[in-house]
Amino acid sequence: MTGESGTRIALIYPELLGTYGDGGNAIVLAQRLRWRGLPVEVVEIPAGESVPGSCDIYLLGGGEDEPQVLAAEGLRKNNAIAWAVTEGAVVLAVCAGYQVIGTSFPAGDGKIHDGLGLVDVETRRSFDSSEQPLPPRAVGDIVVEPAPELRLPVLLGYENHAGRTRRLPDGQGMPLGLVRKGIGNGTPDQTDGIVDRHVIGTYLHGPVLAQNPALADLLLSWVHGPLPALVGPVETEVLRRTRMRALEVSA
Repeated sequence: MTGESGTRIALIYPELLGTYGDGGNAIVLAQRLRWRGLPVEVVEIPAGESVPGSCDIYLLGGGEDEPQVLAAEGLRKNNAIAWAVTEGAVVLAVCAGYQVIGTSFPAGDGKIHDGLGLVDVETRRSFDSSEQPLPPRAVGDIVVEPAPELRLPVLLGYENHAGRTRRLPDGQGMPLGLVRKGIGNGTPDQTDGIVDRHVIGTYLHGPVLAQNPALADLLLSWVHGPLPALVGPVETEVLRRTRMRALEVSA
C-alpha cells in the first residue's frame, strides 16, 4: 500500500485520543524509517475529518471517556480503517483506542457504546462477581511477555485504565502476551492486548513504541517486509536494562 510519498502513517484524532502521549508512536515509526533512508509521511487526522483509507499504518491512542465516545462515533461514519485493514494496513491502538477497535466499551455516562469491531474483544468495567478482585483502576508499570509467534523481547510500559477487556467466544486473534507485572486486560488468563491480522490493541502507554523499538520494527516489517537492523545508542539499551532491573523482571 506504500504510495509515492512513502509510508503513510495516520495519527487518528490526536486531540481526542492523545491524552497520554501516544502520539509519540508516530514519531518513533517515522524516525525509524528515516534512519533506514525510507520516505515517510505522518498524516494527522483531526476529529471531524474523514479518515483516508489509503494509509499504511493507523495509530489510535488513549483518551478520557467523552473523547473516546466522540472518537468512536466519528470513526464509524466512514469505517475507512476497516476497509484499509482488509487491504493489509497496520493498526496500533492503545488503551481507549484499543477499546474503540473492539465491539463495545463502557463510558462515563454508564452506557455501553459500539466500537468499530475490528477485533473480537469487548470491554466492561467488570464482567461477573467471580472475577479475581482487582483495583477499580489499573495504574502503574506493566510488563508483558509477548506471544512467542511475535518473536519480540519483553514489552515495557505503563497503564492507566478502568476497563476489563476480553476476547469474544470463538473470536479471532490471540493475546499480545502474558502480563508479568500489572493488570492488562484484567481477565483470568492474565493477558494484555490482542493481535489479529496486522492489528494490535494494547493497554501499554509509554509511548509503547519508544520503550519497545522491536515492536515498532515489527509493525514496519508488516508494511515493508524484512528491514535492515538499526544499531541504537548504547544509552538506550542501558536505560532499558536499568528499567527492567527496577521492575524486577528479566529479559
